[in-house]
Amino acid sequence: CLSATELIGFTRQRIAGFKTPKTIDFIAALPRNASGKILRRHLRDPYWDGRERQVN
Repeated sequence: CLSATELIGFTRQRIAGFKTPKTIDFIAALPRNASGKILRRHLRDPYWDGRERQVN
């Protein structure tokens, strides 16, 4: 199993610096709706708490 630091280092070697993620968060399971689609809004919501404007 890789750590977040190892994954960021791996991407830094292979893609442009501005595309490299600053952080990587691991979660136990992806939130899904009844038909099995990933609820991306639920993944983004914690990062937008306390902000007036959201960018997609």
